[in-house]
Amino acid sequence: MEVRGADGALLGEAPLGNRKDIRNAVEAARKAEDWTKATAHNRAQVLYYIAENLSQRAEEIVGRLAAVVGRKQAEAEVQCGTERIFSYAAWADKYDGAVHNPPLRNVSLAMHEPVGTVAIICPSEAPLLGFLSLVLPAIAVGNTVVVIPSERYPLIAGDLYQVFETSDLTAGTVNIVTGRSSELMKVLAEHADVDAIWCFADGASGATAKSLTIGNLKLVFTNEDRVVDWSTWSRAKVGGSSTTRSR
Repeated sequence: MEVRGADGALLGEAPLGNRKDIRNAVEAARKAEDWTKATAHNRAQVLYYIAENLSQRAEEIVGRLAAVVGRKQAEAEVQCGTERIFSYAAWADKYDGAVHNPPLRNVSLAMHEPVGTVAIICPSEAPLLGFLSLVLPAIAVGNTVVVIPSERYPLIAGDLYQVFETSDLTAGTVNIVTGRSSELMKVLAEHADVDAIWCFADGASGATAKSLTIGNLKLVFTNEDRVVDWSTWSRAKVGGSSTTRSR
């Protein structure tokens, strides 16, 4: 599919993903056991590498992103994105669970566990920052993801793949499928091997995601058609305070 800049100029073409691409991506995510079994410390180190490699390519990525969102927003997305990854890396090994004292003569240990394979539909308005704010915290806690990048500028996937490949990220951890978000979201919602879906789109798409998951009872997170200020850490740190969950 054609990808055009703010001035209408052709920037390039992105693959138009289909049902088979989603099946392949989910299969790869389910096989990425090295990541799901990695220690929290190891995951944190990989996230640090990702942040460092992104910062080294900052000017290059800003230049390409500026053609779509403007120079000011592009610089802000790269800077905020890099800082955010460092934060996710720092927190990756800080959630070790908790000891509870039930009304018996013993104690119980509650451990945090990843959801599994998570499908993520990224927002169009923040091609880079929206991607990083959703995908990186998901993998920081041991999930694998199948992600649909911004439909407005899916070419950012090429830059991110290069960053991931030079950062020791286990193969299959992040699987990017470019294409029409509404079409691919339907396939992901109906896929039985996807454990959760995180959808940032219009209200109709969010409602569709919920209805399509009734049969398989996967977790669904949506923004309920409310706008998220991705540049504000207090909101974007959990995908926006307007995110709601259903099952």
